[in-house]
Amino acid sequence: MKAELDGARGGAEDFTIEPMTLADVDAVLRIEKRSFTTQWPPDAFRNEIQSNRLAHYFVGRVGDRTVAYGGIWVVMEDAHVTTIAVDPDWRGRGFGELVLLRLIEEAVARGAAWMTLEVRASNAAAQALYRKYGFTVVATRKGYYSDNGEDALVMWAGDLRGDLYQHRLRALREALGG
Repeated sequence: MKAELDGARGGAEDFTIEPMTLADVDAVLRIEKRSFTTQWPPDAFRNEIQSNRLAHYFVGRVGDRTVAYGGIWVVMEDAHVTTIAVDPDWRGRGFGELVLLRLIEEAVARGAAWMTLEVRASNAAAQALYRKYGFTVVATRKGYYSDNGEDALVMWAGDLRGDLYQHRLRALREALGG
């Protein structure tokens, strides 16, 4: 996947998304550390890539610099966004949205009909992005985040393979210039 983002997002840049490899883990861990107060253990991404057949992880790059990543688990017709992040220096350029779109497309390609995720109750920007892609809040997990006990909102999008949702994805992709 390749997208060119125009000046409305902070300058023309070539952004590519590729499957995450072991060679990407150090860059991903740097973004993880800059993005979250509690990080995944260093071996978590390696284990996901090497051992978890349900896991599908991707990195987003500008040139040869890794600036974003995301991952899902797909179990039969259910997909779960496990993580998604953009390096703080590269936020606000649509890269997180492109990674989310890639995750949704991967889930659909692997047969998922539903997708779920957890998001901090205070993360209004992420919630707005997820709503744009058809996610709705279906539950709250009290005290979900171990760093401060913040609640997580459980968001869900359904009928990913249906005509209506596929039309929405096409329109959103076209709006992104792809």
